[in-house]
Amino acid sequence: MKSKEPILLTDEQMQNFIVNGYIVFKTDLPTTFHQEIFEKTERVFEEEGNPGNNLLPRLPEIQEIFDHPRVGGALTSIMGKNYLMHAHRHCHYNPPKSGGQGMHKDSWAKFHHHTRWAMVLYYPQDTPPEIGPTAVVPGSQYYNTKAADGSEVQLHGEAGTITIVHYDLWHRATPNLTDDKKRFMMKFLFTRMEEPEEPSWENKTDQWLSDKDNPDYPMWHEIWNWHRGEPKPITTNHQQPISDLIEDLQSEDESTCLRSAYALGAHGQPAIPHLIDTLKNESKTVRQNVTYALSSMNQIAVPELIEAAKDTNANVRAGVADALGDISLNAQDATSVLIDTAMDSDTTVRQLSTDALGLVSQKSSAAVPVLIDNLKDSDDWVRRNASLALARLGPHAKEAVPDLKLALKDENRYVCANSLEAMKRINTPESETAVLDFLIASRWCPITTKKSTF
Repeated sequence: MKSKEPILLTDEQMQNFIVNGYIVFKTDLPTTFHQEIFEKTERVFEEEGNPGNNLLPRLPEIQEIFDHPRVGGALTSIMGKNYLMHAHRHCHYNPPKSGGQGMHKDSWAKFHHHTRWAMVLYYPQDTPPEIGPTAVVPGSQYYNTKAADGSEVQLHGEAGTITIVHYDLWHRATPNLTDDKKRFMMKFLFTRMEEPEEPSWENKTDQWLSDKDNPDYPMWHEIWNWHRGEPKPITTNHQQPISDLIEDLQSEDESTCLRSAYALGAHGQPAIPHLIDTLKNESKTVRQNVTYALSSMNQIAVPELIEAAKDTNANVRAGVADALGDISLNAQDATSVLIDTAMDSDTTVRQLSTDALGLVSQKSSAAVPVLIDNLKDSDDWVRRNASLALARLGPHAKEAVPDLKLALKDENRYVCANSLEAMKRINTPESETAVLDFLIASRWCPITTKKSTF
């Protein structure tokens, strides 16, 4: 009998993921397994169309892939223990003679460097270059407005090829140049549920193994330390004046912006007032770069961020909430402030503050009352973030069970899914009964089709 112990990534593999934003591998599942999934996918598309978020219920065999020790081990390494398969998943169909796609990100409105979201891409058929595989731009997960400088890489390979990508990685479907070959790619989204407090891979060293002379090394090393659960102040041998770096944050060259952000992080406390003031900038991209600088300082930035949360400028309050959320467990002193901003009149501030509470306060119940209130917010994203935050709080959120039961009727499918996951993780008799009742009432039959309804 084969071992079910997860096959964790090595230090080298983790560092390659941090640099490039993706990792490619195969399982030892037989070719016939993938062929059967391909053929069944063909039938589903022909008879019913794209199953969308019902991909797994319609093709339950795919679960065997995610149960495989290599896939589970890689996801544990990158996303930490107790990660969540998100309710969003999709089968991407690239038909013969298609023109492909433009380069894009799948991630939602706010981009982050720390790995809290990742996608698994699975090909059930051989995918040579001419059939239109997904192409990615290595390292582009750090870029907000364009792909990183460099050439795209096609994720071609044999049937069963698996790729895990950072959610913010720029990618596209390349043209299918064939006359008769279909290309399917199954995409599943995963999210981290626990902030890293120790390495979750096969960690042997705390050292960065290569390319320390690269100008992006400070950024990579900060992400590496975050994954290890040991965030540390950035150090650099080439500190430019703060005023010059603030100006560089607004450069048209995004590499300059990013390197300036992390160089400002290395300046520590003296740079904080300048960064907070720059959150008033009209450019969303500039403000995003500011949050990278502030979050890279970790707990050093927390006291002044707490004070800045009272600013009359909504962009400042939003940036503060985003940075505090990214600092996460080391910003627990900011919980009360984030509770206040989670009730802000500005929608973006409420969205970001609600999300941040699921990261900063996940070891206490302090934020539960405001998260319950935000389950009823008029904005979809506030409700989505509130339901996911309660899931991250798990047993600390048992007070929310009655409201989570009501949220199962929300018009937004992801609020429903997150609420269901929250009750599963709360794990009380009441929440367990609610989960089972919901699943029984909404059960999907994987063999029901248009041709076979009963």
